[in-house]
Amino acid sequence: MPERTLFAYFNTPDQAKRAVEQIKSLRLIDYAIDRFDGYSGTGMQNLDQLGQTITGNFRGLGYLTMGADTDNPDTAPLLAASVSASGMSSGGPDNRVTGRDIMLCAIVEAEDYDRAWQIAQEAGAL
Repeated sequence: MPERTLFAYFNTPDQAKRAVEQIKSLRLIDYAIDRFDGYSGTGMQNLDQLGQTITGNFRGLGYLTMGADTDNPDTAPLLAASVSASGMSSGGPDNRVTGRDIMLCAIVEAEDYDRAWQIAQEAGAL
C-alpha cells in the first residue's frame, strides 16, 4: 500500500506526543518527534560542562544558552546577538522563545493521511 509522510509542527513535545497516541489508532508505520532550531549542533549537554565557563573553555554565549555548536569562531558574535541567547526580549513565558520548534514526522498509509493530519491539527499543529 502507498504511504504518505506527515510533517506537523507543535509548540510543545506534549502536543506532539498526544497527536501520536491518537494517530496510533490509524495505520501508523513509523514516527519521530524532534526539536529543531536555526543553530547547528547540540551544544552543552549537561551541567558538568558549566565549569568550563570559569576557565574560558567554551565557544561563546550561543553555545551555553542555545546549544549552538559551530566550528567557526566568527559566528559566535552573531549567535550571542540573538534574543534567544541573551534572554533580553524573547517575549515568551519564563523568557523563552515562543513558536513551533517541535516537529512530528509520521509515516501513515495513504488512506489514513487526511485523518492523521486532522488529529495533528486538533492537537495544536501548524
